[in-house]
Amino acid sequence: MSQTLLTAKNIAHKFDYELFSDVNIELKEKESIAIVGRSGSGKSTLLHIFSTFIKPNRGDVTLLGKNIYSLNEEQIEELRRYNLGIIFQAHYLFKGMTALENIEIATILSKEKIDNDLLERLEIKELMPQKIGELSGGQQQRVSIARVLSKKPKVIFADEPTGNLDKETAKLVMEVLLEYIEKNNSALILVTHDVEMAELCNRSFKLKEKILKEIST
Repeated sequence: MSQTLLTAKNIAHKFDYELFSDVNIELKEKESIAIVGRSGSGKSTLLHIFSTFIKPNRGDVTLLGKNIYSLNEEQIEELRRYNLGIIFQAHYLFKGMTALENIEIATILSKEKIDNDLLERLEIKELMPQKIGELSGGQQQRVSIARVLSKKPKVIFADEPTGNLDKETAKLVMEVLLEYIEKNNSALILVTHDVEMAELCNRSFKLKEKILKEIST
């Protein structure tokens, strides 16, 4: 029986206005979930709540068996370092370093080894000696994804990871992410505007009018 990796119950949040209320979701091993919705609907905020970065106004998030908003900062940092993979649309790479050095930083911190098969699969192995500033935007994004996956995270949170990629490269990235979670008994929550990318996931949800609803297939 698949282990539940994340459970969110009765999540509500607002800034100057209410973004969403009564959000409930469960994520199991080897499962991929996509969340779609209009800009400003709160998709990214919801992802940040699930991934330890924003405490909700109401509700509980249990991640890898821990109620994350009852943890102290040191415990949260440990969870992020060893168990969570966060992929943003902006890559946040160190431009003065090579692609290899950027990935090495993540593996050293998480005490893992660089996976050369992953670099080949993402078609970036030959780019490793190059400085980040010498790479195209699409190449930088794939290096960023390799850096995250090299940590061997248990849960991956991806916020528009293919938003700046052409369709062929976007499909490749999604295939690699889905292969990773299958191989490593991990799981993925993806926020995207791209319906085609969302359809590659096991389940899809739409955030609309403050409610998160599963989309029937």
